[in-house]
Amino acid sequence: MRLIYNIGIRLYWLAARIISPWNRKAKLWIQGRKRWLEELQQALDPEDRVIWFHCSSLGEFEQGRPVIESFRTRFPDHKILLTFFSPSGYEKRKNYPGADHVMYLPLDTRRNARKLIGSTSMEMALFVKYEFWYHFLYRLKSEEIPIFLISGNFRPGQLFFKWYGGWYRRFLDFFEQIYVQKEDSKQLLKSVGFDRVTVAGDTRFDRVHQLAKTEYRNQALEGFTEGANVIVAGSTWEKDELILEHAFHKLPVETRWIIAPHELSESHILSLKRRFPSSVLFSELAHEIPPHIRVVIVDTIGQLSYLYRFGTIAYIGGGFGKGIHNTLEPVTYGVPVLFGPVYDKFAEAVELIRLGGAYPVHDRDGILSTIRQQLHNPKLLKTSSQIAGKYVQERVGATLIILDEVCKKLKRNMF
Repeated sequence: MRLIYNIGIRLYWLAARIISPWNRKAKLWIQGRKRWLEELQQALDPEDRVIWFHCSSLGEFEQGRPVIESFRTRFPDHKILLTFFSPSGYEKRKNYPGADHVMYLPLDTRRNARKLIGSTSMEMALFVKYEFWYHFLYRLKSEEIPIFLISGNFRPGQLFFKWYGGWYRRFLDFFEQIYVQKEDSKQLLKSVGFDRVTVAGDTRFDRVHQLAKTEYRNQALEGFTEGANVIVAGSTWEKDELILEHAFHKLPVETRWIIAPHELSESHILSLKRRFPSSVLFSELAHEIPPHIRVVIVDTIGQLSYLYRFGTIAYIGGGFGKGIHNTLEPVTYGVPVLFGPVYDKFAEAVELIRLGGAYPVHDRDGILSTIRQQLHNPKLLKTSSQIAGKYVQERVGATLIILDEVCKKLKRNMF
């Protein structure tokens, strides 16, 4: 089985290399792994005491981020190595100040595993949510370096739980402890004989809860939104923007809009300015926004999670495509959320709908009527807002559970 795994890894690399001249993501994936060892050796001294965090992509990073930052605070003398598998994670967080070195995860081969782990004085490895790479895990275990999986989320369809998944179940034994988000993941792992499991919860709640407590000042936006009903639309795609455009023209001119598109190309920003007249770009904001402006179009990266605090209602993009984006960032501010019909794979969206803090919309008439219903009924809006804020507050604490348990397990003798 290991031979098949090794062949599959190399075929994946070959396919990425073949399509890289035409596929930007594949090109970044290939080029980003060049000189990885040289850059690692330049960034970290062999004597540095290293804690390694690995995330597949940006979403996993956001789940691991509160744990990374908590480790940084508790162990300031250690170095943090952060690796990504996907360009969507690395390219957006390659300058993340919470790590001493950020890099792509090298291809999972025995040779690369030996080089990566042998180049540092690694004391612990934490993998976030999904990642299971045989050679890296095997090498870590062979070197007696403790490995933990955090924010784990397991499903019955995964290979671990198939009758033919015996070889893959060996991956689980490499871990000192697995911290899962929910009880059903724990029961799945127990069903295949793995019992080193703790239900810690979802660390994303800790991350977004911290956002709400983080000071953020913007004089222009504060004046723009003061006393107004504000709709913040985040991570929108073209299909989202079509129905938002309809609502924009039907709602009162006093309604304020903040729109942060998923795509920030010049052509897309220009199309948004045409769809939403009386708009200004976020990058062009001065100390005061003129009274005739109704829309702020966010044309920069890294602002959206803070801008939700200005919202009365939030719209989350992606629900008319592959699936919605982050719902927790607006919810942590007590802002009820709307999104398109593709949300069923996102547990928090399903739960928020059931509780009354989120509302799915299916077309342009649906979004307009839902927004009007909230804005015209202050009691309903207040209830929806309270439900949204409470949803996050009741679920914080996973980071502290993980940090305390890891330290207890290791008895701090390695620190």
